[in-house]
Amino acid sequence: MADSKKSGQWRKSPPGLVDLFASVLPDEPAVERRQMFGYPCAFVNGNMFTGLHQEALIVRLGEDDRERLIDEAGARQFEPMPGRPMREYVALPEPMLEDRDKLIEIIRSAKQFAASLPPKVKKPRKKRPTARK
Repeated sequence: MADSKKSGQWRKSPPGLVDLFASVLPDEPAVERRQMFGYPCAFVNGNMFTGLHQEALIVRLGEDDRERLIDEAGARQFEPMPGRPMREYVALPEPMLEDRDKLIEIIRSAKQFAASLPPKVKKPRKKRPTARK
């Protein structure tokens, strides 16, 4: 594990965490599940509200909820790369992942926060140049 941190390689999320993540996501038409950088994530209106990154489950929350989780529950600001924090995201501490009801509540709050943001418009894909013969 230390070698992957030194080399900057990202590690896959453990299968148990991937299964937990899938089981606590809201089963609603507005929730879109897709991969970001190889990790499972969930979006509403094009805005990511939760996802996995290596061994961490992350959620996107408003400032008050983020500060409360950091102060009271031991969450930490999510920083996928050293010096590159994602301002609205926190990584939940491992003990919090063991309380399924609380985890579902936090993910619902994250979904509500992301749903309150302006919808993201999908950018058109860039056309690849065709090879000349």
